[in-house]
Amino acid sequence: MSRVRTNKPGFYGKGSVEVAPAAEGEGPIRRCALSAERLVTQPFEGIDTVHDIVAYAARTHGVRNALGWRDILNTIEEEKDVTKVVDGKEVTEKKKWKFFQLSDYKFLTFVEVKDAVSEIARGLLELGVTSDNVFNVYAQTSPNWQLMSHACASISTTIATAYDTLGEAGLTHSLNEPECIGIFTNAELLPTLQKVLANTPSVKYVVYDGDAPQAVLDQIRAIREVKAYSISELRELGKSKPVEPLEARRPKKDTMACIMYTSGSTGNPKGVSITHANLVASVGAVYTLLGHHLTYDDSYLAYLPLAHVLEYIVEMVMLFVGMPSGYGRVKTLTDASVRNCKGDISAFKPSIMVGVPAVWETIRKGILTKVNGGGSVKKSVFNGAIAAKKANIPVLSQLADSVILSGVRAATGGRLRIALSGGAAVSRETQEFLSVALVTVLQGYGMTESCGMCAILPPEMMRFDSVGVPVPSVEVKLRDVEEAGYLSSNNPPQGEVCIRGPSVTSGYFKRPDLNADETIFTKDGWMRTGDVGQWNPDGTLSLVDRIKNLIKLQSGEYIALERLESTYKSCNLVGNICVHASQDAKQPLAVVIPHEAHLRHALQNANNGTKADASASLADLCKDQRVKDMILKECNTIGKKSGFKPPELLQAVVLTPDEWTPESGLVTAAQKIQRSKIAKTFEVEIKEIYKNQ
Repeated sequence: MSRVRTNKPGFYGKGSVEVAPAAEGEGPIRRCALSAERLVTQPFEGIDTVHDIVAYAARTHGVRNALGWRDILNTIEEEKDVTKVVDGKEVTEKKKWKFFQLSDYKFLTFVEVKDAVSEIARGLLELGVTSDNVFNVYAQTSPNWQLMSHACASISTTIATAYDTLGEAGLTHSLNEPECIGIFTNAELLPTLQKVLANTPSVKYVVYDGDAPQAVLDQIRAIREVKAYSISELRELGKSKPVEPLEARRPKKDTMACIMYTSGSTGNPKGVSITHANLVASVGAVYTLLGHHLTYDDSYLAYLPLAHVLEYIVEMVMLFVGMPSGYGRVKTLTDASVRNCKGDISAFKPSIMVGVPAVWETIRKGILTKVNGGGSVKKSVFNGAIAAKKANIPVLSQLADSVILSGVRAATGGRLRIALSGGAAVSRETQEFLSVALVTVLQGYGMTESCGMCAILPPEMMRFDSVGVPVPSVEVKLRDVEEAGYLSSNNPPQGEVCIRGPSVTSGYFKRPDLNADETIFTKDGWMRTGDVGQWNPDGTLSLVDRIKNLIKLQSGEYIALERLESTYKSCNLVGNICVHASQDAKQPLAVVIPHEAHLRHALQNANNGTKADASASLADLCKDQRVKDMILKECNTIGKKSGFKPPELLQAVVLTPDEWTPESGLVTAAQKIQRSKIAKTFEVEIKEIYKNQ
């Protein structure tokens, strides 16, 4: 375990404090106790832009390791038999699975980062990229993503971000709306790019990393004489050019740094306009709130999409504090997903990790799969260790830690000490399990519009069901949602979360319709989030709902779909879930992708006489009424344990063996479910359930 201890009990005082009284229909304005007098606008005097952060990091942290990556040494293909049902018949297909063999971590120092940024920036100047241009970054999370974005930031060129999983339509939109002059991408994404270039007339330059096939490059260069360079060619071009012209192009506080496209649930993605001042305020806020937890002994594993604002800000904070970031990929995180080498987590041994709930659910279910595979003795020893640790029984708790749970921790490198979950609500069960078995999992809450952070739970204030205290660059008030009974006069106070402060966006790119919409931006500078929150007695904020996901059942009662999902998702038999209800429903139903390993394990151990065949194909199991009944029962057991009222329990489940992916359109690139598209896909089954309710 990492030896560093950084807690400062009492550091946050009352958590959050009232700084202005309540107005009609809303509660008082609250701020983090650390910024009660004045909201944070920057980490230090003199750091006004993103470029200042890069220069400060090189000056302060010098030749320490900054950004680490692994090269792919070999791609290994393995064939497996997969059983599918086609036209009612079982068909066995051979499917190829790709595994990577990776090198050890290699690093750039903070000084090398600054030098590389300068070379790329001079290369861009040589190409004629101006401060009025926008450069698109459509690539996997990697050091090159950062180098490219910082090079653009240093010469006042705005970047537009695009998830590397975006399809052709989304990519076309994120290139055309800002009229991008160029795009940075990975060699393996060039074929997708090539398909859209004919319809994106503003693009003149393509910069890529990795090995690109000559044929693809020739085809790209033939479209409107687009110029294509590898990132090393661009650096080479800039290296021999003078540095003096860079000074004239440095950004100011109000320079637009980034147009970050949110993976919207409907229609085209919206571009959030983010200035250098917004980003620097967000870095300052995280540093003020958590700076004492971020030390030179720590290391950060970076693998979430950098086109997601949470990862973008966290990596900027790590650069600022001088912590090494090691880059990984979701596909190579664990030892099971690589060959002839260790997975990214055990190779890099991070002490700090940030993940979305889907990642934490996967880790928890992975631990349990391993425990279940070890036989009944191992399972009962593990469960005993968890119980002892939860109950904090002095000797047993230490024994559980050192003997049983240390093995679980070794799988994640053995140094993890702080983990943050953001992006959506994580279930209490998962948060509690991982906090006992693996690492303290803290929740955070934010959105692209707030530069990533609205609230974070510091380790000193650890509790479940809370997203923490407002970050020091934001103030918060709750606005009454009368129709659903969420009122600021309730005890505890509840209402729609409204935010204001230097890290909050001033609006959406080229969307005057949204920027003038008072249901989003009020005249006095507040942004309405659409989330329903409540203040807790310790000054922390909890999220209890989302206004859009409030559904009124035929009984007249409101239920909150997102809240139900985060709880039901913690059921071991559930891989992913979408809870659905319509106004004529008595109770909600759920579309569920079963967790295959846990489902088979449960079927093997079921002691009823009518158990389904655990060796049947997953597609067959999904059609089996006994399996549906079993999963429904398990979900509702968890619902009852969590205090759900009868209208919040599920009346039925629809099972599907197929994963939901951004490619199928059923989840966004940030892994948020596309509720309306899932409802459309399973329309027939849903109608049938409501007909028979």
